[in-house]
Amino acid sequence: MPKAIPFKLHAPYAPAGDQPEAIAQLAAGIEGGDRFQTLLGVTGSGKTFTMASVIEKTARPALIFAPNKTLAAQLFSEFKQFFPENAVEYFVSYYDYYQPEAYVPERDLFIEKDAQINEELEKLRLSATRSLLERRDTIVVASVSCIYGLGDPSNYLSLSVNLQAGQTIDRAVLLRDLVAIQYQRNMVSFEPGVFRVRGDVVEVYPAYEDCAYRIELWGDEVERLSRIDPLRGIVTEKLDALTIWPKTHYVTPQDKLKAAIKNISEELEIREAQLRQDNKLVELQRLHQRTVYDLEMLREMGMCSGIENYSRFLDGRKPGEPPHTLLDYFPEDFILFMDESHVATGQLHGMYNGDQARKRTLVDYGFRLPSALDNRPLQFEEFEQRANQVVFVSATPGSYELQQSGGVIAEQVVRPTGLVDPEVEIRPVTNQVDDLLAEVRKTVARDERVLVTVLTKKLAEQLTEYYREVGVKAEYLHSEVDTLERVELLKNLRRGVFDVLIGINLLREGLDLPEVSLVAILDADKEGFLRNTRSLIQTIGRAARNVNGRAILYADRITGSMQAAMDETGRRRQKQLDYNAANGITPETVKRNLDDVLGEALAREFITPPREQAAEEPMLYLDDKGFEREIGKLEKRMKELASQMKFEDAADLRDRILRLRRERLTDIYSASPAAGPVE
Repeated sequence: MPKAIPFKLHAPYAPAGDQPEAIAQLAAGIEGGDRFQTLLGVTGSGKTFTMASVIEKTARPALIFAPNKTLAAQLFSEFKQFFPENAVEYFVSYYDYYQPEAYVPERDLFIEKDAQINEELEKLRLSATRSLLERRDTIVVASVSCIYGLGDPSNYLSLSVNLQAGQTIDRAVLLRDLVAIQYQRNMVSFEPGVFRVRGDVVEVYPAYEDCAYRIELWGDEVERLSRIDPLRGIVTEKLDALTIWPKTHYVTPQDKLKAAIKNISEELEIREAQLRQDNKLVELQRLHQRTVYDLEMLREMGMCSGIENYSRFLDGRKPGEPPHTLLDYFPEDFILFMDESHVATGQLHGMYNGDQARKRTLVDYGFRLPSALDNRPLQFEEFEQRANQVVFVSATPGSYELQQSGGVIAEQVVRPTGLVDPEVEIRPVTNQVDDLLAEVRKTVARDERVLVTVLTKKLAEQLTEYYREVGVKAEYLHSEVDTLERVELLKNLRRGVFDVLIGINLLREGLDLPEVSLVAILDADKEGFLRNTRSLIQTIGRAARNVNGRAILYADRITGSMQAAMDETGRRRQKQLDYNAANGITPETVKRNLDDVLGEALAREFITPPREQAAEEPMLYLDDKGFEREIGKLEKRMKELASQMKFEDAADLRDRILRLRRERLTDIYSASPAAGPVE
């Protein structure tokens, strides 16, 4: 039974603006059993603080779902500050690089699974599930990885090693139990996931902690339990009890493993008969050879490469039954907060279909048994069923959120700081570049920053180049800029290393940039995804953290989306001005530490370039000319990193280039099956 420890919110301020009413409404809804609620919170209104306050009030474990690693890391940092005495955990994909296995029938080309695991992220994932099983005061900030298979929590719980001072246990049994949960005995290198034995003293370094534990035996009795420093070996705390959790989420008791091997063998026989009947002899031979080898590895080692493809049998699930995920580790009364829900809900809808398309091809051509299709992410409906109570959080909630909430929303429009939504101005497209240049110079003269959104990558690069030529310090930001570089660009914008950041669609969600006082949207009257009402409101809101915030929309006509965005921004602005006047509030620009955008250490630990979708490496599927063009860009970037003395990053890029050349995956982009995120 997890320990009941109260949440204790640490904040240097009390709820203000619309926060008290929103907190009370959401907390009352949760206590009253409302299944779905929506928090409409404008940029800078303190939505994270509101979520934290609701968690403290309701005393429920919480899952904070973020649509990307960048936003997840930012939320993780903020919740850690709000709840230093409670368990705040981080759960995202642990892959630095991920290429799922795939087969391209048109070229008879099989692509082996290739992955590089980030040990720090793996440790944080294990820490998250450990906290959920040990204590109720747990908040987990997660990305879309939370809907992928994680292993049966009942196995994870039953295989944990529980010790108490004075307990009777045979040393050989203890060592066997540690090996059963994937810990390795190593007397030379004491690192996470390892244990060592010195006489009657057993020292264990858990895979999910920065400390180690010493178990001192006297015969068959546990004489003393201690927490120790793994480097110096000194005791830091004496313990009465200790639980050691498995090194991996994918552990299986021996009885279940034997049953799984039997069931895999039976499915292989059935599938071989089908392939033989269809005269698919190549597929038959391929499947037989591969599966028999995997079965032998499972018998001898208890594991095999691609073991996740047999997860249905290892978990004891029925055909079509959804996998166990992070959601199954939560108690039944947990709260799910979906941050930027208008993005997150769409993301969740698309994961299942992409994953099934790739695996269906593997099954049809004899690379996997049909049961591999059950190693999959949750379908949206399954995710929805597992979510006990949901709070959608967005500045622009979509129709799904509003419908599920019954049209009742907690509105958080008034900011505690008194800041108001930007003034919006329409200017003609004619001479928009030079007109904006004049505004940029005025803004920079006040030591403030500018965000500019354009429609294409080429235009972003050309505009950046032009502004540099006329003496403006500008940079561009689009999808070809990798994650770490994006974080560095945002930090440098705030520091004043440059003054103008030009982008396309990456300037909308989750950016906290109080130095930005001007947002310019070029060609705002070009209706479409990047110029719809929601996108315009989000983009305009980027200037709302500065007291001088304003937005300029360059357009020759006012579209329906523009009018709706201006009406909503105007409504919010008027409400904010009225509140300030009634309460004698003078707005001030938000003062934030530069590391709040995401510190370099945080970025390196938590958002190394994600491999959550194979599609993020599109160059693998280009023709020869396109492939060499992209390789050239990588080589240029590698040389830049080396010249900046970032030799480790340059070496990583060099290895990536060598691997891509070796794989020789050309001319297959159109034939490549869709690939879902990591498993």
